[in-house]
Amino acid sequence: MHFLISDTFVDSLARLTGDEQKAAKTTAFDLQMNAAGAGMSFHKLDKVKDRNFWSVRASADLRFIVYKTAESQLLYYAGHHDKAYDRKARRKLETHPKTAAAQST
Repeated sequence: MHFLISDTFVDSLARLTGDEQKAAKTTAFDLQMNAAGAGMSFHKLDKVKDRNFWSVRASADLRFIVYKTAESQLLYYAGHHDKAYDRKARRKLETHPKTAAAQST
């Protein structure tokens, strides 16, 4: 399984406090070491445009939004619970028709 980190994840991580970044980086490392996510709190999201978005708990209040397929996991966003869940509901990941790069719409 491929483990990927998006620019949106890196940008959202930079907006967190130092302690929050530490918790998020530890969780990201754990996910990378075990891409299947055994022991992680994966939660399939409902009421979303794209059914491949999942939530992962990084701490009591921090959540990752992960784009999960059979072949890969893409860390998409890191943030506080409500903001993270709000962000996922508005997005859909698609492949750019010319570059084949992933893009959110």
